[in-house]
Amino acid sequence: MAETPLSARSGELPGDVRPFPHQMLREIYQQPGTIRETIRLNVEGDVLFPDMLNPIENALLAFKKIIIAASGSSRHAGLVGEIMMEDLAGVAVDVEYSSEYCYRSSHAGADPIVMVITQSGETADTLAAQREASYRGAKTVAISNVAGATIVREASAALLTHAGLEKAVPATKSFTAQLTVLYLFALFLARKRGRMTSEVTRVHLNRLAEIPGIIEKSLLAWDAQALAIAKAYKDAKAFIFLGRGVHYAIAREGALKLKEASYVHAEGMPTGELRHGPLALVDSELPVVILATRDLRDPDSVLRYQKTLAVLEYVNGRGGQPVVVASEGDKEIGGLAEHVITVPPAVELLLPLLEAVPLQLFSYHFAVLNGANVDSPRNLVKAVVTE
Repeated sequence: MAETPLSARSGELPGDVRPFPHQMLREIYQQPGTIRETIRLNVEGDVLFPDMLNPIENALLAFKKIIIAASGSSRHAGLVGEIMMEDLAGVAVDVEYSSEYCYRSSHAGADPIVMVITQSGETADTLAAQREASYRGAKTVAISNVAGATIVREASAALLTHAGLEKAVPATKSFTAQLTVLYLFALFLARKRGRMTSEVTRVHLNRLAEIPGIIEKSLLAWDAQALAIAKAYKDAKAFIFLGRGVHYAIAREGALKLKEASYVHAEGMPTGELRHGPLALVDSELPVVILATRDLRDPDSVLRYQKTLAVLEYVNGRGGQPVVVASEGDKEIGGLAEHVITVPPAVELLLPLLEAVPLQLFSYHFAVLNGANVDSPRNLVKAVVTE
């Protein structure tokens, strides 16, 4: 069922008659609309972020690296953005925990731009990081979902995600909106630095513009698959999430969603690290969620996929319970995992936008089946406004 387009003002779905039982599920289903809005309001024709980055124009010509400071889901978006910027624009990027930034000498040997990412724009640790960056003389770029937020007002320049009001504590639509802005920013830098022609930029923008429709068409199938897997593992007490390259950040995000929504322990790690210690945990009681998508046009993506298959075989050989997110049409995965969620084809750097959604749905259903309050998990608040 396709959703009614997002209202930019309220964040609600005008005219939507579907009775969503929780805000978290509603917001998962709103993501096609929020991604469209985020693209529409940050791109005019072939111009990315018209006028929005003018205040730091000189810094954009002179900077040596980008430092991203963020917490929670926003930091995971930053980890995806790091690879987007490095691969597309050839820019050196470091990603810091906001809570650690102020205590590290992060500017050694560089003239950085410091990017801070926060849904609310009021996250105390991230605000402190931005203020410390400004004190050190760096220009700052804030990515936020709230136009009037403190972090936006205090930044050298600001980029907005336009996800609308997010009521549930677990970040869903704000996360994929952040990924969208970070992809646009990577394209902006690639164009600015002469690494990409206007024609190639347009190809990337067209591919990004296809993502909301792909998610829209896939949501009901993902929802059903996620519910079935959640029922199969309802009594599990811990999970491991694995991903390589740009997918590692989505493994981290999938683990975080499960922890905060259901109170079950989950850990996200690079796929290749499983054999360096954590493999000792794998047995018939431990579900291992493996991101094994691939972009067949990208040799590096195919190589990562092949190496991931080898790890999947290790999990099976030790009695593990693999749950795999794979690309549609993958005939190799079927014989290696009983539980598979498939996502449509996409270029490597846009696959995270597709992978995140079924993992959100899995976390949602697993939490609901275990009686958790998914909209307001215990001990958590939407914005951490004190350090």
